[in-house]
Amino acid sequence: MNKVVAGPDVATHDIKDGATLLLGGFGLCGIPENCISSLVKKGIKELTCISNNAGVDDFGIGLLLQRKQVRKMISSYVGENAEFERQMLSGELQVELIPQGTLATRCLAAGYGMPAIFTPAGVGTEVAAGKEVRNFNGKDYLLEYAFDADFAIVKAWKGDTMGNLIFHATARNFNPLMAMAGKITIAEVEELVPAGSLDPDAIHTPGIYVHRIFEGKNYEKRIEQRTIRKA
Repeated sequence: MNKVVAGPDVATHDIKDGATLLLGGFGLCGIPENCISSLVKKGIKELTCISNNAGVDDFGIGLLLQRKQVRKMISSYVGENAEFERQMLSGELQVELIPQGTLATRCLAAGYGMPAIFTPAGVGTEVAAGKEVRNFNGKDYLLEYAFDADFAIVKAWKGDTMGNLIFHATARNFNPLMAMAGKITIAEVEELVPAGSLDPDAIHTPGIYVHRIFEGKNYEKRIEQRTIRKA
């Protein structure tokens, strides 16, 4: 049951060109920085990245975008990345924008083993183009499929050798949902502790969902939008 690996390069060793990845985080909070850096270093290409957002130009998924390693982005919000905008407008990058709640629920469905969901979000908009619409009790809903991702890559505050995870504050965003949804889930943590050290009632993601875990290093923990008062 010991799921510890030596580091990000080992954890991501079997991610190949063309893989589909779920990447945890919201804005710049809870980003699996070490694994992303490993993918950048390895030069893995033609990736489909499913993430709430696309990072910024020189951080997070933005590093993969800078090096043209991403073929398609499936996201909810992408407004902080100028390189993403450039690639999308030039046709270099395929983009699927979906409502944030739909993104979360498609992760949840994958984790629960459900093939699809029905949601009212996007009915009557461009989001509904080409999708099945079904009426329940007088209201229209879109059919949306659960994500089918090869890997989920998440970042947690604490984890143990069995893969149990605790997320800190806002970093408990898409990370727990995505950890459930990947065929193989890789978790990097700020602190790795022995099995049995964590309070069972405090665990957010049970180790049954996690396949590989390692203690990360040198987290930047950037602030996306710094707002200060005048002196």
